[in-house]
Amino acid sequence: MALHVRGVVLPDDEVRDLWLVGDRVSTEPVPGAETVVDGGFVLPGLVDAHCHIGIAHNGAPVTSLAQAKELALVDRDAGVLAIRDAGSPYPYPQLDDDPDVPRLARAGRHLAPPKKHLRGIPVEVTAEQVVDAAVAQAKAGNGWIKLVGDWLDRDVADLAPCYDEVTTAAVIEAAHAAGVRVAAHTFSEEAVATLVRAGVDSVEHGTGLSLDLIDEMARRGTALVPTMINIETFTDIAEAAEPKFPGYADHMRALRERFPQVVRAAAEAGVPVYVGTDAGSTIGHGTAAEEMWRLHSSAGMTPADVLRAASWGAREWLGFAGLTHGGLADLVAYDTDPRADLRVVREPRRIVLRGRIIR
Repeated sequence: MALHVRGVVLPDDEVRDLWLVGDRVSTEPVPGAETVVDGGFVLPGLVDAHCHIGIAHNGAPVTSLAQAKELALVDRDAGVLAIRDAGSPYPYPQLDDDPDVPRLARAGRHLAPPKKHLRGIPVEVTAEQVVDAAVAQAKAGNGWIKLVGDWLDRDVADLAPCYDEVTTAAVIEAAHAAGVRVAAHTFSEEAVATLVRAGVDSVEHGTGLSLDLIDEMARRGTALVPTMINIETFTDIAEAAEPKFPGYADHMRALRERFPQVVRAAAEAGVPVYVGTDAGSTIGHGTAAEEMWRLHSSAGMTPADVLRAASWGAREWLGFAGLTHGGLADLVAYDTDPRADLRVVREPRRIVLRGRIIR
């Protein structure tokens, strides 16, 4: 049966009638459609643009398709109807077309040097191997690969780039030639500079960004996915590292302290900023609303800009059509205007995924 929705549809900011026919939106009336939203505010489904449904909350790879799906459903039930999995050690292409699961943009496995990331998560490859590995992972995902740009280097007792500038540029060039985009984990100043200048498509975390690099990102259209919730864990990381690596600990604390101002500067400069929680490992699933709140309360983004970063803007970036005629039938509805109070997004009144009522 077709569904009928009436409310203030954002970002258009006008009362509209929509009909959901299967998995598509129609702006033409459908006789006999069931009205499931009548009033309030309607958004295209939310997006978590940095999520790991292939990693369990204890940091270990998931071990079954059912486990990956269970994590995806936690996000879905919070209103997240599209996910970019920014690296998964467990392959799950069978979920791409699962009607119960949010729409998926997948990156395959992380790429990192041996012993330079979490155990069991990345494909561990040397500088001589990483370009071929990137091409292989381009086939494993469905539009993205994930590169680990830096990590704690025990020899220097601080963050250090995983690959040199020439190798990093070669990885990005090979990925683009294979028809996929590159998401890169980066905390440090040196690594993020190399990645941006090499043409990376999205900076994940990006705590080391400088004002000059922010301007370069804006010029290139390079995205930033700040993962504010994740950056809050730097205090715990620093405390654990203090006995062996005090310089690294101080560096992590300093990066955490300055990060809200970095994100604010990026947004003001016109860098495309998108909501991502880094769910998986130490961050729980279903926390997109909390990430949105931090972008507003800590980084100073306006509610309207945060909603764009979490909804229609992020969907367009990932290639998932919005609430236009012929678009995808994914929406969340709220009783009151989330532009007036972003905390509203914690409690969606209605969730519809692929034209099916979830709540």
